[in-house]
Amino acid sequence: MTKLLRREFLLGLGAGMIAAPAVLRAEGAPIVIRAGALKLIHSIAPYFYEQFVPAGYRVEVTPFETPTECKNAVVTKSVDFGAFGIAAAILGAAAGEPVVVIASTCNRGMAIIAKKDSGINTLGDLKGKRVAVFPGTTQEVFFLERLKMEGMSIRDVEPVRVSFSEMHISLARGDIDAYVGAEPGPGVSLSTGVGQLVEYPYSTPMGSLNMVFGTHRDLITEKPELVRVMLGIHQRATDYAATNKDAMVTMASAKLGQKKEAIEASVPNVELTWKLGPQEIEESRIYAEHMLALKQIKRIPDFSTFIDTSFVDAMKPT
Repeated sequence: MTKLLRREFLLGLGAGMIAAPAVLRAEGAPIVIRAGALKLIHSIAPYFYEQFVPAGYRVEVTPFETPTECKNAVVTKSVDFGAFGIAAAILGAAAGEPVVVIASTCNRGMAIIAKKDSGINTLGDLKGKRVAVFPGTTQEVFFLERLKMEGMSIRDVEPVRVSFSEMHISLARGDIDAYVGAEPGPGVSLSTGVGQLVEYPYSTPMGSLNMVFGTHRDLITEKPELVRVMLGIHQRATDYAATNKDAMVTMASAKLGQKKEAIEASVPNVELTWKLGPQEIEESRIYAEHMLALKQIKRIPDFSTFIDTSFVDAMKPT
């Protein structure tokens, strides 16, 4: 190793002890891109990334249990990019965190599920029932808005904090009467006969907005070419998974540990997408206003810096 390379390595190592750098590259080694994903079918596209990585790069995918964990990993530079719910993104941006949304990941993917033969067929039937809702998630905001539309509030139900991966199990055990979940949980509950659909909560002004793709502001400033490379990978992997349902089902079943039947039941309720434009921005603004009204955030994020569509705008269709 030359003196120059050794000096660069030591400097990079020192920086990593403070905050992990976006890229550490030894001579001749590929540039490693670290991407965060959730243990949900919404976030299945990252597991197809390796099929579309250009020469000279390698992508490492790290799974996270909750949207906030993945968003925090982006903020702390533990990963370079992450797929997480719009709620987690807004919570971070409203608090002044340097998280920037640069693409979409998935729309839809939510459902309100009740125990089979429980007599819970509408939102009104949830009054006084134990309903699993995970705080700080997109699903929570949609649920609260749907309750408001029905003349109800969270005080009309008994909210129970349960992670997405545990909701189906909790319903099967009888710990809860219903849940506001994320796929593939609803698909598992429906395909096994444990649960029944109350509704897909897409009738609010927020549409079906769900998961986004974000990065740290520093990465955009310091390594815009890396962002372009990553979004190219994200675009091709997303389009491939969205148009090859069998491959999507097989991958989701393998990565999420669910039976094929459960994943097949989830797929129709999942819209994988990378596109980010005026409609998504407007839905995000409405979403942020709802969060402000619910006092989940103290201020609306600065959308001029919170959402950056420049990279998606420059992309060509696959």
